[in-house]
Amino acid sequence: MRIGELAKAAGVSVRSLRYYEEQGLLTSARSPSGQRQFRDADVDRVGFIQRLYAAGLSSRTIMELLPCVDAPSEATSDAAMERMEQERERLSAHIEELVRTRNALDALMATNRAHRTTLRQDRAA
Repeated sequence: MRIGELAKAAGVSVRSLRYYEEQGLLTSARSPSGQRQFRDADVDRVGFIQRLYAAGLSSRTIMELLPCVDAPSEATSDAAMERMEQERERLSAHIEELVRTRNALDALMATNRAHRTTLRQDRAA
């Protein structure tokens, strides 16, 4: 199938497919006229790539996980699980930092509210 057909079948843009191909996440054959030709199975692959992106993974990390799909084995499955665990730990650390940042902002907002209350009381007096 051609790139436009794959885009429609997978529910993504042609631009996304070109990006996936540039990143090595998706491959195509070329017709004699130079058009990209994809396999029917690439619809599922694009869906899988989309789910990995939705999980917050980078194209580099996705590339590291694809051997589990392309050549399933205990070793590739173990490697994929280890990589996903690393990503989860990274995301958890980021979430913790965001919570600390939000808490600091909450404290600043509370200080500002108290200050505004003082200003209003001084103005009313």
